[in-house]
Amino acid sequence: MTEPNKTKGSSDGTVGKALEILDAVAAKSRPVRFGELLADSPHPKATLYRFLQTLTNQEMLHYDSDQQTYSLGLRLVRMAHSAWSQSSLSSVAAPILDELAAAANETIHLAQMENGQVLFVDKRRASALFETLAQTGRVAPAHSTGVGKAILAFMSPERLERALKQQAFVKYTQNTHDNVESLKAEFVQIRAEGLAYDREEHEQGIISIAAPILLGNGKVVGAVSIASSTSRHSPESLQTFREALLDATARIGNEATPWQFPT
Repeated sequence: MTEPNKTKGSSDGTVGKALEILDAVAAKSRPVRFGELLADSPHPKATLYRFLQTLTNQEMLHYDSDQQTYSLGLRLVRMAHSAWSQSSLSSVAAPILDELAAAANETIHLAQMENGQVLFVDKRRASALFETLAQTGRVAPAHSTGVGKAILAFMSPERLERALKQQAFVKYTQNTHDNVESLKAEFVQIRAEGLAYDREEHEQGIISIAAPILLGNGKVVGAVSIASSTSRHSPESLQTFREALLDATARIGNEATPWQFPT
């Protein structure tokens, strides 16, 4: 998660400062002490404390008096859940994902693109024998995931160039693309087949087959993947799920076409 934009928060008055503090707590991904927030805050100690008290009173933050730590509050979680249900593909795709998971008996991921990164918005885990790093609500690099490559390959040229500039091209495994040229070269095959593969590019031992979700006008709004472990499948054997996956993404695209989703 990126650091809060302090300049913008400061220019947006009281509300901007409060949101800046919420961002700071969220960015830690764990309960955080006052001293940690103060060390990174542009606000004086008394001002920061006053904001934290107000946010806690409003249930936007939760204060653990035993541990003396702050974390995101239930009111904020409820708001986030409401926003999630309105803006993600999850509600539209859910019954189709259920069918796909039952048919494939493998892990299913639904993802959208946010600021050049993959945001996982739903997941179906069919086996307890393996687990993937991808969890609902988490983000992952687009260049090293099947869903990410599926979305990137079908973006308009303008959107694609913006998204590619946001890739850090971290090389997670020996199979990860570490430059834009090699990634673009794979897009040719992805567009031709309508499918993308993760060949242990983000996690060692985890592979997937993915397809984009396209609206009626051809705009890509997300992707679905079927993920497995190398002990269960190979990239070649994942092609067994090709037709089921393409059918699922086509149906989700048809269902999503009347709605407006972030892209």
